[in-house]
Amino acid sequence: MTKNIRRRRDADPKEGLKKYGATTFADPVNKKYPIDTPGRIKAAWAYIHQPNNAEKYTPEEVRTIKGRVRRAAKARAIALPDPDEFVELMARVRENRN
Repeated sequence: MTKNIRRRRDADPKEGLKKYGATTFADPVNKKYPIDTPGRIKAAWAYIHQPNNAEKYTPEEVRTIKGRVRRAAKARAIALPDPDEFVELMARVRENRN
């Protein structure tokens, strides 16, 4: 598993710092996917499983991010939601918006 995540052109690390503060991120380079609270850990897990978010990273980077989220969840004894259920829910929400 790579520990390096490349800097994304479409992401502004300053935005992540502004929005979440100086916290721990599963993607510390781009300041994406904060993993400092139970709610944020679950959200990071759900969001990295969304195809439109995951496609912005290489498969190795996605594995790295998921691994960091899993470790954060394990350290706080947090059960991670089923990502497939979340992706299906988001697809239904998007479909209803159209």
